[in-house]
Amino acid sequence: MPGLEDLYREIILDHYRAPRNRGELPVPPARKAEGFNPLCGDEVVLYLDIDPGSAVVRDVRIEGQGCSISQASSSMMSAAVKGKPVEETRRLIRAFKALMSIHESKLEGESDGSDLAAELDGVRLGDLEALQGVVKFPVRIKCATLAWNTLQQGLDEREPADA
Repeated sequence: MPGLEDLYREIILDHYRAPRNRGELPVPPARKAEGFNPLCGDEVVLYLDIDPGSAVVRDVRIEGQGCSISQASSSMMSAAVKGKPVEETRRLIRAFKALMSIHESKLEGESDGSDLAAELDGVRLGDLEALQGVVKFPVRIKCATLAWNTLQQGLDEREPADA
């Protein structure tokens, strides 16, 4: 589907050229998490502000540098999780990583992806689906998932009182 691939390419380029939620947040109250891909040098610095009373992602900011895929994925991730409850954010992380794994498994002939499909049930990925084309280039999957792994790390490192 050349039309769909062009649309996906434009979404990725838009997020790369005009990234959402760039910058820093004061630490504390925000938490800072850093991710690095040693294979290509991509880096993500994530600032995560979660409301302790409602467990909602109040704000998220991204800094760092890297290829268009890692930077676009960071921008798309930040827009997708801002204002979402932590549990919904965790479902989104699992769904996005499953999307990357399902397509990678199909391309490599390992499975049809049905074992990972349950993670996608009931989760709307929207523009994030534009990144599924990355799996045609397996080395770039780490670029696409770097921000998501960093977000997961930031959530996992939350204080017990924040949970």
